[in-house]
Amino acid sequence: MSDSRTALLRWQFDLTWSLFEFHLERLEPSDFLWEPAPLCWTVRPGADGVWRPDWEESEPDPVPVPTIAWVTWHIGWWWSTALDHAQGRTSRDRVEVTWPGDGPAAVAWLRKLHAEWVTVLDRLTDADLDAPALFPWQGDPGMTVAHMVAWLNAELMKNVTEVGQLRMVRAASAA
Repeated sequence: MSDSRTALLRWQFDLTWSLFEFHLERLEPSDFLWEPAPLCWTVRPGADGVWRPDWEESEPDPVPVPTIAWVTWHIGWWWSTALDHAQGRTSRDRVEVTWPGDGPAAVAWLRKLHAEWVTVLDRLTDADLDAPALFPWQGDPGMTVAHMVAWLNAELMKNVTEVGQLRMVRAASAA
C-alpha cells in the first residue's frame, strides 16, 4: 500500500464528510424536529431553555426512530467526547453535551467539530495510531488511536446515512 495509514483514514473521513455536506446543504430548518414515526426520540428544551435529548441508559425495544435533531445531537456528543480523548482533555459526560437549539446552529456546531477533528487528524503520524486509546471502549487494552479514528469514521458514516434517509423520507412524504 502506497498510502500511510493516517492518509487512508483521512481519505475515508473526508469522503464521509463530503457525503454529509451533501445533506447538510439541503436541510431545511423544519427538517430537524420532524418526527417520522409515533415512537420517536428528539431533543426538547428544558425549563432552563437548554435543549436535551430523549435518552434511556438501556436501549428500548422497539428502538425509537430519531429525529434529525436527535441524530445531530448524537454526532455532537460522541464527536466532542472523541475530541476530548484525542486532545488529552477530561471527557465530557453525555448530559454536558446539549443541542444548540435550531438546525442552522446545529450545522454550524458540526462544522466546527469537523474543523477540530481535521486538526487532530492532520497532526497524527502512523506511529501515533499505535498508541492506546480508551475511547469508546473504556479501557480495552488492545484498542489504539487507529481504532478510535476508524470507529469515528464508521460512526459518522452511519449517522450521515440516518440524516440523509430522514431528509429524503420527509421530502418524499411531503410530495
